[in-house]
Amino acid sequence: MKHLAQTLFASLMAVGAASAAQAGGPVTVAPEPMIAAPAPAPAPGTDWSGFYAGGQLGYGDGKASGAASGDGDGFLGGLHGGYNWDLGSYVLGAELSWDATNIEEDGGAGEVDSIARLKLRAGADLGQNLLYATAGPSWMHASTDGGGNYDDTGWFLGAGIEHAWRENMTVGGEILYDRFDDFDKTGVDVELLSIQARVSFRF
Repeated sequence: MKHLAQTLFASLMAVGAASAAQAGGPVTVAPEPMIAAPAPAPAPGTDWSGFYAGGQLGYGDGKASGAASGDGDGFLGGLHGGYNWDLGSYVLGAELSWDATNIEEDGGAGEVDSIARLKLRAGADLGQNLLYATAGPSWMHASTDGGGNYDDTGWFLGAGIEHAWRENMTVGGEILYDRFDDFDKTGVDVELLSIQARVSFRF
């Protein structure tokens, strides 16, 4: 009986030692699969090429000097239409705009009734934004309380920005400086500084 107990104890000790050795042995862990980082999404871009048309509204401040002098301000607003060529990093374009105005000289002696411009534009394509400079000829019609009507051709320069708010719609702003020397041979020089908000639809 004693011999049987010793044999059984020895067997249990051997099994326990084998289990302990197996439990304490090195465990090989499979390496986790490498997950590649997602590629950065490309910056959204806009193809500015094509026709567009829209409207604008803003404020103008005028000044007359020379044979007569005076200042005046008021609102102006109207329509525009043009075409852009997107050449990659820059954009070229041409636009025709027309504004009706109520820019009246202080004292009410005369006022600017309308102004039209042929705009040549060149700008930087910044994806969803277009930053541009513009210049070209402008035409102004003015009148006086005495019934006089005057028209003349001048020039302008300015700058603007457009943001592609939707696929076929842009919003932006523009600041322009117009100059008319010897307006309609009156000896009066006319300057106009204007700032406008714009909405355009592309098609």
